[in-house]
Formats: sequence, C-alpha cells, structure tokens
Amino acid sequence: MQVAICGLGRMGAGMARRAARGGHDVFAWNRTESVTREVAAEPENEGRISVVGSIEQLVELMDAPRHVVVSVPSGAATDAMIEQLAGILKPGDVIIDSGNSRFHDSKRHAEELTANRIEWLDMGVSGGVWGLEVGFCAMLGGERATFDRFEPVVRTLAPENGYLYCGAAGAGHYTKMIHNGIEYGMMQAYGEGFDILHASDYDLDLAAIAKMWNNGSVIRSWLLELAGNAFEREGNDLEKVHGWVADSGEGRWTVAEAIDHDVPAPVITLSLLQRFRSRREPDSYADRVLAALRNEFGGHAIKDRE
Repeated sequence: MQVAICGLGRMGAGMARRAARGGHDVFAWNRTESVTREVAAEPENEGRISVVGSIEQLVELMDAPRHVVVSVPSGAATDAMIEQLAGILKPGDVIIDSGNSRFHDSKRHAEELTANRIEWLDMGVSGGVWGLEVGFCAMLGGERATFDRFEPVVRTLAPENGYLYCGAAGAGHYTKMIHNGIEYGMMQAYGEGFDILHASDYDLDLAAIAKMWNNGSVIRSWLLELAGNAFEREGNDLEKVHGWVADSGEGRWTVAEAIDHDVPAPVITLSLLQRFRSRREPDSYADRVLAALRNEFGGHAIKDRE
C-alpha cells in the first residue's frame, strides 16, 4: 500500500522505515531534504522510500486515494501542515495526524476537512525511539471505513495486538492523552521509589533491583526495564542527568479533562505538578530518574546543568 509521511523526526523517520521494511511504498517529505535522502538511501528500505521534494508532488506521485501521515510537532506546526495539505489533496484522500495533538483540535480538523471532502484519522502513537524495532502502539479515531482502508499500514507499524480503532474523530488522540496521563503517574512512582532506595543506608545496586523486579514482580513494566538500563549506563547517582522534567501537554490536558468531568485524579494531577516543581527547585534524585526515563523511551533531551 502507498503511504506518505510528512516529517521525519524521531517518530516519523521510524514509521517511514518500519512501513517500508514491511512492504509498503513510502513517499517521504521533510523540511530538510537531506534527512529524507539519508533515510531513503538505507539498504534495509529496499528502495521503497521515495524522496518527495515538495508537498505538492504527493498528488503527482501517489495513486488516489492518497493516505498522508503528518508527523510534525503538535499545535501550530500541525495546523499549518494540515492547512497546506487541505489545499493540495483531492476528494477522498486521507490526512492522518500521528502527533500528540489535543483531541479538540482533531475534531476541528475533521470537521473543517469535510468542506474539501478530505477524510481524516487521528492516530495517537506510543513507542518512542523504540518503535522501529518493537512497533508503534497506535490508537485511531475517525470514520470506521477510513480506518479500514488504512489498516494495512497500521498493522505493519504496530506490534501484534498493538493498535485499536477507538471511535469517531478525536477518539484516538483522546485515548493517547489519557495513556500519557497514566504514564506520568507511573513514572513519578518509580522516581520516588528509587529515590528512597538511593537514600537508604544500604549499598544497593539499583540497576540490579530494577532488572530483578522486572521478572515476576507485580510492578514489572517496560518503564522499569528502561530505568534499569539508565542506572546501568549512568550509575546509581545519575550524576550526569539534570532533574529538569518537561511535559509535552498531554498530562495537562488529562487533568483538565478530569476536572471537566468531575473525575478525581490526584495521582496524575500531583505527578504533573511535580514536573512543574522540578523546573523551579534544585533537581531532586526522583526528578533525575524521570528525566532519564524520558530520554530512554522518547529520546527527549536531558537539559544541561547550568
């Protein structure tokens, strides 16, 4: 199946490679064309990635109906890309937003695109820099028939049983938003737990503890595996990691949604507030754990110490 991917950052490049290696014909565009050419030239892609010099070329190069994945930063960049595509694509073509967009924006985009008879899917994606190797967990919203047509690509991108049609436009990004809110709480618990272990009077090997817990214990998880990797590489003290913890929006939106629906969500809310605190006070050990985890799963940069 043909698929276009616009934006070859950490996630977009991984999706382009995985789709190509899964047998799909990928048309890739990136603002910096040299990045596209570098990805297309990789032997593993077997000539299945075509370099697109301009967005306008998608209409010329692809068969209808065209499926175009947008993988650029959420907010203004995504809005601008969708607006540009809406003026180029033809009726029946599909725009798929794979960024961390707010579900309200996804519903708005779906409604606006109907004027051009362009179809819509929002695709919340989890997997970070590991997605190429293990697959991208994908949560999709939009018309069911549109999803069914795009499903062969999603099946290739995701691990087995790792994707779901969630419902109408916005449902994919809504589900991903709550996923990330839960992630905040889990990371905070791990950070605090390892902070206590690190502060104890015992000479504990935190990497070994993380790896041991990940075999049979009730708190085993991929995040715990990544924590073990970080301790193994950086050492118990995480001295090179600055405990300045960013948030990319989904935690805030999850808390706002909980408030709108009168749902008590104290763990997620406090986890978000702890991230705010990390940017004002000297970095704590728990914050260093969180910063290290974000780097492990998402490739998020660790802020330099001032």
